[in-house]
Amino acid sequence: MENAMTIDVEDYFQVSAFAPHIERSSWDALPCRVERNVDRILGLLENQHAHATFFTLGWIAERYPALVKRISAAGHEVASHGYGHLRASEQTPEQFREDVTRSKAILEDLSGVKVRGYRAPSFSIGAANLWALDVLAECGYDYSSSIYPIKHDHYGMPDAPRFACRPSPNGVLEFPVTTVSLLRRNFPAGGGGYFRLAPYTFSRWIMQRVNREDGEPCIFYFHPWEIDPDQPRPSGLTLKTRFRHYVNLARMEARVATLLRDFEWNRLDRVYKIAS
Repeated sequence: MENAMTIDVEDYFQVSAFAPHIERSSWDALPCRVERNVDRILGLLENQHAHATFFTLGWIAERYPALVKRISAAGHEVASHGYGHLRASEQTPEQFREDVTRSKAILEDLSGVKVRGYRAPSFSIGAANLWALDVLAECGYDYSSSIYPIKHDHYGMPDAPRFACRPSPNGVLEFPVTTVSLLRRNFPAGGGGYFRLAPYTFSRWIMQRVNREDGEPCIFYFHPWEIDPDQPRPSGLTLKTRFRHYVNLARMEARVATLLRDFEWNRLDRVYKIAS
């Protein structure tokens, strides 16, 4: 079964948990490492003849236009992660519309293809702002991958469907990141810090379980900064934030390489046969 590999293209200093410690106004002055990390990811995918969806910030695309062109030229899907990594839940409908319209235009201009998909920073679409799915449809998007059906202190909609759905009748299709149902509760099974923390064999088992018992593709995600153990480390971070962000970074690239070998991977739009 083909599964959907997705990458959220943002740099280490743009992580939502770092927002209290790093001013947006300082972003341009910080050492940017996203380009080299994405190029390493492109190499990993090429080695396994796999394709992926790159949910890319408009802010990154403006500063690294050649990177977006390399992603597209390699046959990967270019999708939107918004412009400036603002959570959808912290924007008004008007602000959200401007953000997703701006990022879509930048990415389409650089890639030369229609941008169909969107992922909200920090999975910040949930029960309180399902209107965002309607706005995405109005702005010409076809799908979102922004609702995480788990309970988390920063995001999540635990009662949401685990698989492809249309939560708002006039909104886009939603493709949630993969979870596994155990003991009547949804647990993360699609990447991020959970993938770095748990033994790889456990992650492989739960993804195989979703393929086999649910009969559904998995949607996996990670960030370029997760394969970069040498990234700068801001001061003042809480113990919990440091743990979540830095745990097992040195092992991540090898784990992703193994994951690419153990499963079949493709772009999200192709896995779900989203019409051109």
